[in-house]
Amino acid sequence: MPGENLTRDEARERAALLSVDGYEVSLDLRSAVGDGDEEPRTFRSVTTIRFRCAEPGASSFADLVAPGVTAVSLNGRDLDPGAVFDGTRILLEDLAADNELVVDAQCAYSRTGEGMHRFVDPEDGEVYLYTQYEPADSRRVFANFEQPDLKAPFRFEVRAPEGWTVWSNGAGELADGVWRFAETKPISTYITCVTAGPYHYVTDSYSRTFADGTTLRIPLGALCRKGLAPYFDADDVFLVTKQGLDFFHDHFDYPYPFGKYDQAFVPEYNLGAMENPGLVTFREEYIFRGKVTQASYEARANVILHEMAHMWFGDLVTMVWWDDLWLKESFADFMGTFGNVGATRFTDAWITFANRRKAWAYRADQLPSTHPITADIRDLQDAKLNFDGITYAKGASVLKQLVAYVGQDAFLEGARRYFKRNAYGNTRLGDLLSVLEETSGRDMAAWARSWLQTAGVNSLTPQVLLDAQGRVAELAVLQDAAESHPELRPHRVAIGLYRRTADGALERYARAEADVEGPRTVVTELAGAQAPELVLVNDDDLTYCKIRFDDTSLQTLRAHLGDLTDPLARALCWSALWNLTRDALLPARDFVDLVLRFAGRESDIGVLQMLHAWADSALVNYVAPQWRETGERLLTDGALTELRSAEPGSEHQLAWARFFASVASAPADLQLLKDLLEGTDEIEGLVVDQELRWAFLEPLAAHGVADEKMLAAELARDDTASGKRHQVRCLAARPSAAVKAQAWAQVVESDALSNALVEATIAGFAQPARRELLAPYTQKYFAVIDRVWSERSIQIGMDVVRGLFPALQDSQETLDAADAWLSAHEKAAPALRRLVLEARDDLARALRGQARDAAAGA
Repeated sequence: MPGENLTRDEARERAALLSVDGYEVSLDLRSAVGDGDEEPRTFRSVTTIRFRCAEPGASSFADLVAPGVTAVSLNGRDLDPGAVFDGTRILLEDLAADNELVVDAQCAYSRTGEGMHRFVDPEDGEVYLYTQYEPADSRRVFANFEQPDLKAPFRFEVRAPEGWTVWSNGAGELADGVWRFAETKPISTYITCVTAGPYHYVTDSYSRTFADGTTLRIPLGALCRKGLAPYFDADDVFLVTKQGLDFFHDHFDYPYPFGKYDQAFVPEYNLGAMENPGLVTFREEYIFRGKVTQASYEARANVILHEMAHMWFGDLVTMVWWDDLWLKESFADFMGTFGNVGATRFTDAWITFANRRKAWAYRADQLPSTHPITADIRDLQDAKLNFDGITYAKGASVLKQLVAYVGQDAFLEGARRYFKRNAYGNTRLGDLLSVLEETSGRDMAAWARSWLQTAGVNSLTPQVLLDAQGRVAELAVLQDAAESHPELRPHRVAIGLYRRTADGALERYARAEADVEGPRTVVTELAGAQAPELVLVNDDDLTYCKIRFDDTSLQTLRAHLGDLTDPLARALCWSALWNLTRDALLPARDFVDLVLRFAGRESDIGVLQMLHAWADSALVNYVAPQWRETGERLLTDGALTELRSAEPGSEHQLAWARFFASVASAPADLQLLKDLLEGTDEIEGLVVDQELRWAFLEPLAAHGVADEKMLAAELARDDTASGKRHQVRCLAARPSAAVKAQAWAQVVESDALSNALVEATIAGFAQPARRELLAPYTQKYFAVIDRVWSERSIQIGMDVVRGLFPALQDSQETLDAADAWLSAHEKAAPALRRLVLEARDDLARALRGQARDAAAGA
């Protein structure tokens, strides 16, 4: 039988054959504590599956990834585990019309965040467990049919160490040493969940009375490790949760269907969060141990609402197969921001979406691996890699465009009909399009062909012709596309015209909405307007496109970007300028100059932090190598000036402090960081809390100022799970050939590190400060990635292949080495080839940017 992967064709065949009536899963997790010398450490998993077969006598298989199976019985008939279990699948022959399968297995605890993850807290020795499955890791915990369209009700029971609490999707009770949970509604295997351990748990409740007089009551809970309890602002989590439940009930007209609503913040989590109904899991970094800006709270609120939207888009109604992953992720990504703006204090969240979320989409959509939003997902490895900027951020951007196209009322009414018609079922693209056609009266098939079934991003450029009186004679929008993806799409856009006022403010004085189609569209409504100094196509961010500028507009931005008063327009211009930089149309040093001159005037903290990240990326990747030292000096001096002039104690001061640390390299700057750490110097209002201490220590380590002894002392001060991750990253950052060799060996040659420490080690290893130390690893990388991919879990494989790609060896020789590997490995796993192709494309883009920057400086 085939191995751990599962193909779409196999899933289709199995779905046509089988229907699942229910699961009963019994887990014994008492082995999670105490001495355990044997590897892997295992737990007992007993699963009973009741299912029907459309063709009695046929054969199929169940999924299970486990070190061993003790017993298998099918319809009361004992099967030989050695004969029917191959390590990933259980062969099921001669099926009856009605079947009962019982599997008694020994499953392994995970250290990679896949399956049943086991974490030992270094602070107090406590053990914490949680599960994470998407797309297909529930089979690491219990035997099942691991595909989204074989939904069924689940009953879980769990035996756990004394003193522990256990949570699952349904409400649970402890009796006679066993936690038993209420049966779920029919759900897919990948959204079942178990969390267990001595977690800190806080409760609240939500109620809502509907028009018919009935009242919905939802028990709320929030949990985290005991060590994070002092920092856990559960009240704010509950506030956003209640606001979101109100908002989605207002708009979806379908009561929350899964009983309770727990939210677990868990350690060493690979994702941002996961929408398990009744038990949503989040990475614990959303509990803030130090001062953060409002952008961090906004991001957390967005994730809370994103996952909540999944209760309807994804959990209640689920895609048939991963081709239509967008049916849940694009909608949840859109709804996260839609809900943030409509229900919470973060009313400017569309600015963050335009500036940060869409940047992810633009990058992904220009990679060689770009794909339509409705993707061709051949198997589970394809699915794992398609949780990307296309499926999430581009999909959400396209839905925002759809709302502009059909109207918000028609869009939401379509969603309401979609839920009611398909509750607890599975859907494809056509199911959604049919209800949207009903509610909008629009031809959704044509819209879907352009927006969902083709790849690539269009560029929109204004063309302005003035008459003899200096007024607009004609304003047109030019649309183009990359040669590789030449589709021109219909865009509903707003075009804004801007001029400076008497007091110097750059403000919009005219606006028109238009449907842009084809290569050139004339916007007749703007004829006769006063000559603009800036034309902003896609003003108000209605569509998904790269914004370009005419010469006059670009010159205006070079001189007056900081005078643009509207924060969304300003964010759109920054995003467009960054895209010009990445496309080698604007020299990277010019972008750095714009940041130096105008970032200090940016009022939106999320935009400012994004500008810091882009400026750092420009310095590392896109400026000419011979200008890096100059650019670094300019950015460091600029950051320090802004840090010292920022309002004491403000979030802008904190953002500039972090940026200053990220670019500091000169002895005087490093000494300032060291003095701030030691308390021998201070900047008024800047509190150097524990998280900021680690942010200062990383550049000190990377430049050889902080040694192993200094880092050990800091860990003693912060002897926590978070502190350990920070220390590991800083240790790997030190500028020593021996240090880099050790970090490489720990990640590549050993699987002893957990997923979180693999991530931290890679982040420390790949430091731009001393690129020459990484030069020996270019050939080593291409020599080992095939083996790493075949031997490690897909999550660790992705981390290694992405994180250790020799991007900092930015030369034609590295590009040639990547091309040589791709040529020699045409039959490598498609997912592995995709990762290398993407990294290779990023490097080629960086080299083009460097060439453009060098030409500007010549």
